[in-house]
Amino acid sequence: MTVSNIPSIFPASSRAAANADASKAAGDFNAFLQVLVTQIKNQDPTKPLDPTQTVTQLATFSSVEQAVKTNALLGQLADSSTLSQASSLIGRIASSADGSLSGVVTSVTMVDGGVVANLKDGRSLLLGPGVSIS
Repeated sequence: MTVSNIPSIFPASSRAAANADASKAAGDFNAFLQVLVTQIKNQDPTKPLDPTQTVTQLATFSSVEQAVKTNALLGQLADSSTLSQASSLIGRIASSADGSLSGVVTSVTMVDGGVVANLKDGRSLLLGPGVSIS
């Protein structure tokens, strides 16, 4: 049996993009927190912030914090799912797109570029477009 949809099973580019988005969101979250703290520190004591503005800002802060946490958990879930799916390849034969590399998969490893199939002969094969599994 040949599996031709390896890229959709192991979306390395999607995971990398999600990690980049999570890093960006964490940076935005920290910037938001710094602006809020600076604003509260530097407010005019004779004219404090409107309480509704403060509550709105705190609600926004809470929403941003929850979004960052949710993104991190979704990333962990995606990684877990990918590794679980990749483990089903153990014992099968993986072949590179050009046919120059082929062998029985003994283990799988997740790397930044996606999933690597470790073959019985000690070589490794990055799972991606054109790789067939039988």
